[in-house]
Amino acid sequence: MPSPHRVFLCLATLIIVFSSAALWGARDFVAPKASNASAYPCKDAHPTEHITAAVDVYNSSPKADIFITHFSDEGILPVFLIITNDGDQPIAVNNMQAEMVTARRIKLEALDVDDVLRRVAHIKGNSTNPNPHAGPIPLPGGTKNKKAQQQYAEITGAKFAAAAVEPHSTQSGFLFFDVLGVSQPVDGAHIYLTGIRNSNGNELMYFEIALTPSNAAAPGAK
Repeated sequence: MPSPHRVFLCLATLIIVFSSAALWGARDFVAPKASNASAYPCKDAHPTEHITAAVDVYNSSPKADIFITHFSDEGILPVFLIITNDGDQPIAVNNMQAEMVTARRIKLEALDVDDVLRRVAHIKGNSTNPNPHAGPIPLPGGTKNKKAQQQYAEITGAKFAAAAVEPHSTQSGFLFFDVLGVSQPVDGAHIYLTGIRNSNGNELMYFEIALTPSNAAAPGAK
C-alpha cells in the first residue's frame, strides 16, 4: 500500500500539472488599447508630416501581466509601438525597421516572430515546419504542445504588423528585443524607426524615441 507521503507527492504533482495546463488554456492575448501617440511620454513628433511615433515598455507588472508568456524571464523586452497619422495622406510602414540603442551603445534590432518563439519555446535550429497552422518553425512536441501553440498565437497577435497608417488614425503593436545579458537595457536607451514612407513613396526622416527610466503606463493602455 502506498505511503501517505507518496500519495501526497503524487497529488501535489497532479495539482501543479493541471494548474499549469489551466493557466495556458485559460485566456487569449488581448492587445492594449492605444491612445493617440501624442499622449505618451516617450514619443517623437514630426509636425510637418503630422506623424507621431511613441513607445511604452512592458517589462514589469502590472503592464507585463497582459502576456501569458513571461518574456522578461527569457531575456525578451516587449515594447508597445504606437504610430498616429494626423495628416490627410496615408503612410506606409510595411518596410519599417526598428532598432534599439542602449545607453552603452549596444544596437539591438527588433526580432521577428520566429526568433521570439525560438527563445520562449526553447526551440533549436531554424528549419521550416510544413504545417502552416503551427508556425513557420517546428514546435516542440508538435501540435500536442498547446503551450507552444499559444505562445506562437500570442506573439503573432501582439507583434506590430500594420502595413500602413491611414489618415487620422493610429496603428499599434509590439516590438520585441533580445536583451539577454544586457545590463539595464531601458534606462537611457533610444528606439529608432526608419523606412516609413509617405504616399509619394518618399522616406520620412527617421524617428528617434528616448526611453525614460520610469516609462509610466500610457493613457488608455491596460
